Amino acid sequence: MPTVGFVGLGAMGAPMARNVAESFDCIVYNRNPEATEPFADDGVPVADAPREVAERADVSVVMVTDGDAVRDVLTGVGGLLAGLDDGDHVVNASTVSPDDTAEIAALVADADGRFVDCPVSGTVGPAEEGTLTMLAGGAEEDVDAVEDVLRAMGDPVVRCGDVGDGTHAKLSVNLLLGDVMQSFAESLALADANGLDVDVMLEAIGSGALSSTLLDVKGEMIAEGDFEAAFPLDLQFKDLRLALDSASENEVPLPATAATKEAANAARALGHGDEDIAAFVRGIEDVTGDEVRRGGE
Repeated sequence: MPTVGFVGLGAMGAPMARNVAESFDCIVYNRNPEATEPFADDGVPVADAPREVAERADVSVVMVTDGDAVRDVLTGVGGLLAGLDDGDHVVNASTVSPDDTAEIAALVADADGRFVDCPVSGTVGPAEEGTLTMLAGGAEEDVDAVEDVLRAMGDPVVRCGDVGDGTHAKLSVNLLLGDVMQSFAESLALADANGLDVDVMLEAIGSGALSSTLLDVKGEMIAEGDFEAAFPLDLQFKDLRLALDSASENEVPLPATAATKEAANAARALGHGDEDIAAFVRGIEDVTGDEVRRGGE
């Protein structure tokens, strides 16, 4: 059984690392050391630098904010790549651009490591439950080698293709997520403006062909005015930007997604970037002056 290293213990990374530590010998690292304290309290070894993670692990999972952060933990002072042994695996679970993924894969290969790009679909709840959708891109033998580690964090493991295809799949999934959430916000705001109670609309949507767990959960958050971030709007904006960059490179028109990106940016400018993606509706509310809430006038 491999030893697994986990780098990045944020809102998503911490529960993912917890699930890994339940099934494997595990060592963790986080750039802000406070996040490692609960792991240390539970007897999980804590590294002083990413290099120590790689020195002790056969598979190293990286779950950080963006491409710059991945490069930092790989190649910065005490970087993970300096501790890789020939044939060790690095799994990048962070959502980054396709160009970032290609660069990161080359860096790992230059260090004689094996690379799998595996961003995840899901938010904090599925991360805690170990039910994230794992979007794996890499050589078949490399995905085979790390599949048990991936399954400790999520199910299913979707084999998307070669290195980079996991990233392409994630950006396409999150494009849809953003577009759906903006349309949902618009639907609720229009109904509210016409005097319909939010619970009437949630029942109407949830009883038909548009019913989904996503809209059930986010609709309840909106109705209660609870915007605590499971997936922050700032990160949704980042993913929309990356998707549109990829679309530009591939000459694929995405007019609805371009509008969603600007709606997300407007909500961020109004101070809602650190709130959940349910806060798409707050960008509309701030303009209209009306809140879509249970028990509202």
